[in-house]
Amino acid sequence: MKCKFGLLGKNIAYSFSKKHFTEKFRLENLSCIYENFDIDNMEKLPAFLKSIKNLKGFNVTIPYKESIFKYLDEIDVTAVKIGAVNTVKVINKIYLKGYNTDYYGFINSLKPLLEKQHKTAIILGNGGATKAVKYALTKLNIDFIVVSRNCQDENTISYTSLTKKHFENSIIINCTPLGTYPKIEECPNIPYQFINSNNLLYDLVYNPLESLFLKKGKENKSKIKNGLEMLALQAEKSWNIWKEIS
Repeated sequence: MKCKFGLLGKNIAYSFSKKHFTEKFRLENLSCIYENFDIDNMEKLPAFLKSIKNLKGFNVTIPYKESIFKYLDEIDVTAVKIGAVNTVKVINKIYLKGYNTDYYGFINSLKPLLEKQHKTAIILGNGGATKAVKYALTKLNIDFIVVSRNCQDENTISYTSLTKKHFENSIIINCTPLGTYPKIEECPNIPYQFINSNNLLYDLVYNPLESLFLKKGKENKSKIKNGLEMLALQAEKSWNIWKEIS
């Protein structure tokens, strides 16, 4: 029986994860299958997982990177520090251990792009993916502010509070799903006129490869980066966790 892996999320037809792993399994002649596990409510998760034969692991995406915690038997120390899980290993058929490989994918795709002026960052959105980004920026000694529609603490500001000074030499990171296919006409509502060649725009969105957010940055001479390399790096990190199959 083939080993099964998958992506847990909601409305995830846009994701490239299935394509990435299916191609990997084909090229490496591995007897494995990767599927989309699209569920509309996390309460359905235990029964859903029991219905899948030979499940060895799965990735977790929007909106379940935080709510997955209560369904796990063990959580890796880095994932605990981050506060979000995007990779789960299934051990002995029933034991679920959570990890965060988003952090690894983000930090290793960002580092080659950093220039000496990049000492601060603006993080757009405050969901599960944001937690891995915050952890990575802290490791890189880059100060940041989080911009969200829901300001829950003193480290978070509203979109209407953004000023020109916030954008000076900053990395601007889109951690929201805005602009993801099929709603490619959407983008975060920020003052793009403040962006210039000293900025770096990084979008965790990778479908389309050049989102409206990135196009607006490109128009203002900013360096841009989509989330495809982050996806590939975190996927390989996930595979390294899974392949020691228990």
